[in-house]
Amino acid sequence: MHELVTNLHMHTRYSDGSGLHADIARAALQAGLDVVIVTDHNVLVNGFEGYHRKNGKTLLMLTGEEVHDQARLPQKSHLLVLGCNREMARFADDPQRLIDRVRESGGLSFIAHPRDPALPLFHEEDISWDDWQVTGYTGIELWNGLSELKTQIKNWGDAIFYGFFPQYLAHGPHPEVLARWDDLLRQDHKVVAIGGSDAHALDIRLGPFRRIIYPYEFHFRAINTHLLTPEPLSGDLTADRKMIYQAFQQGHCFIGYDLPAPTHGFRFSAQGKNGKAITGDELMMDSAITLQIRLPLKTECNLLKDGKVIKTWTTHEVCTHITREPGIYRVECYLNYLGKRRGWIFSNPIYLRPPRWRTNPFQGSQWSQTTLPAF
Repeated sequence: MHELVTNLHMHTRYSDGSGLHADIARAALQAGLDVVIVTDHNVLVNGFEGYHRKNGKTLLMLTGEEVHDQARLPQKSHLLVLGCNREMARFADDPQRLIDRVRESGGLSFIAHPRDPALPLFHEEDISWDDWQVTGYTGIELWNGLSELKTQIKNWGDAIFYGFFPQYLAHGPHPEVLARWDDLLRQDHKVVAIGGSDAHALDIRLGPFRRIIYPYEFHFRAINTHLLTPEPLSGDLTADRKMIYQAFQQGHCFIGYDLPAPTHGFRFSAQGKNGKAITGDELMMDSAITLQIRLPLKTECNLLKDGKVIKTWTTHEVCTHITREPGIYRVECYLNYLGKRRGWIFSNPIYLRPPRWRTNPFQGSQWSQTTLPAF
């Protein structure tokens, strides 16, 4: 498998960001990314998909949109829409209809910043996702880089500190979002977890004082979604676009907080008599299944089954666990950075199914792997 470091959920001057697509491409190349997906609010900006190259490095830029009902007060329930070739904001008034239209158009939908609390200091309202009765979405943004700011700022001192020292901000996905995800997975919904930067390159002005806080390049070196693909980028936009969105749809990805240490090279796999699986895959139980985790460096590594930690390693780069129990297995890794324990890697699950299990193609929040959309 090939690994494509991908950053998604970012905004330009076409909505409420301060930069241009060219600024994003330049920052992404500088940060060493492979793919960026720009998602301006309620507009599908055409004409910017393609490749950027510098010093032998290639970056693919794709565009989607972040859709929400602008007439709703407060403006809750934002949805990231990827892989559609037409505007979806016109369906924003009904989240279920929006999700259905995205799926019918061959696209993917991810619930954006599921927990996004109010920040009265800056007159920001709570814009968390409230419409949890919906079905058919691809996944959720498990970790949002900018929303986490709203959970940390309590006063102007905090705001100034994190504005000048953003490297101290990230701690991990919000516990409520992790709990929600595990609950959905226990209900046999295949929900793909992604990490989003929510980059705006915020242009802050206070009298004569002006500063870009959380610039694009900072976000691109922090919370990324690492895609596992069968091939590297080919230079064929149509083929690469299809390959990238299929990796998202299949859950062949993990979230990596790359600022403390690169997460490139992490792998989580399962091996049994019925074959091999990676993150996002299902594997039928036969007898024993061997789960293997490969880490870029030795740190705290937790293996979870159905949302509960069942084993922890702290001194291994290769971690192995043999199981005979069906369940939903995923990995969380933590490391110490700037004096605190922080989330580092969050994998998508491997689904170990009992014999004769059959997945309904439209059960829960994900299609089966036999019904991939045609991007």
